[in-house]
Amino acid sequence: MAKPRVTETDHGIEGEFTVAIYDEFQRHMRDRGWIETKAILKEGITRGRALEIGPGPGYLGLEWLKNTDHTALVGVEISSDMIVVAWANAQNYGLSERVEYVQGSGDDLPLPEASFDAVFAAGSLHEWADPRATFQEMWRVLKPGGKLFVSDLRRDMLPPVRWFLWLSTRPKALRPGLVTSISASYTPAEVRELMRGAGLESCRVSSNPLGLTITGQKQAS
Repeated sequence: MAKPRVTETDHGIEGEFTVAIYDEFQRHMRDRGWIETKAILKEGITRGRALEIGPGPGYLGLEWLKNTDHTALVGVEISSDMIVVAWANAQNYGLSERVEYVQGSGDDLPLPEASFDAVFAAGSLHEWADPRATFQEMWRVLKPGGKLFVSDLRRDMLPPVRWFLWLSTRPKALRPGLVTSISASYTPAEVRELMRGAGLESCRVSSNPLGLTITGQKQAS
């Protein structure tokens, strides 16, 4: 049985030094092929205008833009410090004209209804202050036929898997943050309950030894 969930943060990663370390960590994940771009593309999220919740330094969404044609991205990020880094990374990718970063919270998106072809998030679910409201907001801004993709760690991962992640985390200064993120993450059963509470029972929750994934497609009403 998993230990009780321990909240980590609901205001994002802030501070120039901490943000710089996290940016280095995400670059390491990208370079190792460990961010979720391929999984998002495999889910059929390959066109149109997408929304990313909690983009952090932006690598996931920028890799998605890099691997798709005639697409655009809006990233809603709660940390103003992280937005500065994301904009710099977008410029380095040469993709600043196809992306926009907005400061805000996922549970109250400053965006119109049915305005996105896809919504995705990776690694931020455990930080959401109100996950049910965030899922409902993500669903609200999806167009009919639009697709949802959310992935995160799972709190009930086996000790050898947790140990592997700890050893793999670079820079080492982020290892304590990995531990708190795992402690704040959800189990697959808890996420299924969240989806029921949000009215998104049609979405599928799948899991692997490292984490979990929520996918779904909004049907026309």
